[in-house]
Amino acid sequence: MNNSFGNRLKITIFGASHADEVGVLVEGAPAGVALPIEAFMADMDRRRPSRSGETPRHEADVPTIEGLDAESRTTGEALRITFSNSNIRSRDYDHLRRQPRPSHADLVQLRKYGSECDIAGGGISSGRMTVALVAAGVVAKALLSGVEFETRLIEVGDVRDVTRFDEVIERAQADGDSVGGVVECRIRGIREPLGEPFFDSVESVMAHLLFSIPAVKGVEFGDGFEATRKRGSERNDMIVSETGVTYTNNEGGINGGIANGNAIVVRVAIKPTPSIAKQQMTFDFSAGEVRPLSIGGRHDACIARRAAVVVEAMAAVALADLKLQL
Repeated sequence: MNNSFGNRLKITIFGASHADEVGVLVEGAPAGVALPIEAFMADMDRRRPSRSGETPRHEADVPTIEGLDAESRTTGEALRITFSNSNIRSRDYDHLRRQPRPSHADLVQLRKYGSECDIAGGGISSGRMTVALVAAGVVAKALLSGVEFETRLIEVGDVRDVTRFDEVIERAQADGDSVGGVVECRIRGIREPLGEPFFDSVESVMAHLLFSIPAVKGVEFGDGFEATRKRGSERNDMIVSETGVTYTNNEGGINGGIANGNAIVVRVAIKPTPSIAKQQMTFDFSAGEVRPLSIGGRHDACIARRAAVVVEAMAAVALADLKLQL
């Protein structure tokens, strides 16, 4: 199982949703970078369930960090960041071995890793694992001095009016259902020409990490698929200064795989949570036929809302890895 990513800044996640702990090993961070516990907790709070329609599973998510000096600065050695799992109910998932959830990873994990694979709570494919991704993002953002991130949920279902998001999510939950959403991340302050034309382009590295987030089904940069509906004369970004500032930003801050100094803009499509209270029909392997399934467990009616900080984290890891390669 490959749980690692990165060239100069390498991250390796470990654990599972209902294991004793989950965490991340971060290698390549230079010495002298301040990483106070407060920096982690601010992003942990952004990920924490706190609103209606979000999972009732609550974990303290206070990190244990190995590899810092007495002043909470990096030493140049690897960082090991762990989070305890205490609020678990693995029995809720026992029946999913014989009747896997539709649109979930239960069946493919069992086929790939064998019958002993831990699928409780989703196992390694669970949204619980994103706490480790957020921690890696905190380290990455500390390496990106002067870079600003603005990340927000911009669409829930087919609704783009932010004042209606709670209503849409609560309605889905009341129906025993779920709803997806779109997260947008705008990154300002990247001045270096990060990225390469082909396999290490800003888009390809960032998209690799963004697609590693559970439930992500689409990634676009700049005007994305909308670009196909325009002519070149309509969407080309006119350069208006010697520093490369453009009048529009349809390219999303990237030309030929290389950051051009304008804001990097990326949007991420997150599917509806597969685990829903509403009864579904799916194959029962013990019976040899399609039967009704009631899932149980504790799940978000819209995981996209809490995913915004995870999207930001993975974008930051991509950019920090590219920066360290300069």
